This record gives sequence, C-alpha cells and structure tokens, in this order.
Amino acid sequence: DSPLVLQSDRNVTVNARNNLGQVTGQLTVGAEMVEAQCQRFEVRSTDGERVLFSADEDEISIGTDKLRVTGNEGVVFSHSVETPHVRAEPFQDLKLESPTRTLTLEAPKGVEVNAGVGEFKASCRKDLTLESSEGEIFLNANSIRLGNLPHGSVDPLLGPGTTYPKQTVPPTVCVFGAEKGLMDMFTCTMCFRPWTTALG
Repeated sequence: DSPLVLQSDRNVTVNARNNLGQVTGQLTVGAEMVEAQCQRFEVRSTDGERVLFSADEDEISIGTDKLRVTGNEGVVFSHSVETPHVRAEPFQDLKLESPTRTLTLEAPKGVEVNAGVGEFKASCRKDLTLESSEGEIFLNANSIRLGNLPHGSVDPLLGPGTTYPKQTVPPTVCVFGAEKGLMDMFTCTMCFRPWTTALG
C-alpha cells in the first residue's frame, strides 16, 4: 500500500528485453522529456477495453469520441487529412484556411458544408470559380442578389424580336425568372423585358 519511487539526478530508464537479452521496449523519463521506444505505443481507458491512443511506424490512431486542440493557432497538417467530420466547438467559428496555397476538399460522393444557424461565407483574394463538369449549379434561396454588376441599356424604340448585338457588359439578371434558368434567353417570361446583353 505504498508507491514505488524511482529517482535519479539525470533520468530513469526502464528496459524490456526478449529471451535473447535484446531490448525490445524502453521508457526514459528525463528532466525535459519522456521518451518511449517500442514497436507500438498504446494508451488505454481505465477499464483497459478501449485504445485511446496508439502509435507505430505506419500510423497514429486516436480512439476518443472527440479530439480537442486548444491552441490559438489551431492545427497544422503538413500533408493530407482524412476525416468523416470536422466541427467547431459550440458558439465558435470553424475556419479552414490555406494562407499561401490551395485548400482542397474532396469526396467521391460529394462534399457538404452546412451552417445550421447563421451564414456561410466563402471569400478569396482572386477568382472564385463554381464549376460542374457533368451536373448543374443550383442556387436555392428566397432571393439571389448579384451586387456591383454594370448595367447595359436597350433602345426603347426597338421592337420585340430585335436581335441585339454583343456587348462587353454582363447581363442584368431578372430575379423573377432566375429560378427558371432563363439566363440563356433574351426575354424574361415574368416581366417581358429583354436582357441587356445578347448571350450568343
């Protein structure tokens, strides 16, 4: 009923040997570092049933339900990360950032970014591209606003069916017909106004 104390002015080293006398595992407790040398290192739960942390030459596995990193700078990964779920703490922002290179999210069956409460914001310094090689880009909202677009003009004396020459300004989007995919048409079926730019 008393603890076993191993004390040294430098460090304490515990060795495990095989039947040939070779060291197969070593634990060293020093003044500045605790070092373990073995083929596999494990940390188990109090009942010994669950492996909470394990490490070997091939991988590191964390078996807890939640991994929390409390540093102000977050987590830095040198290479790729594979995980089924990334979530911020309650009432905290989740930020995925690559300050100098590209941030890539990939999944064979799709990537979902969901903000249950609040807003989702995607911003960049240069171009933001939405591209679908085989499907469609679907915007579903009560209102769709495109700000800071230059406006073209149409001669009111020109009659219906007049072919308008190409212009260099983007088309003015009619919010009444936006959900019907009328971007390729010249006349909005809701307000019967021609687009300000011929698109083809």
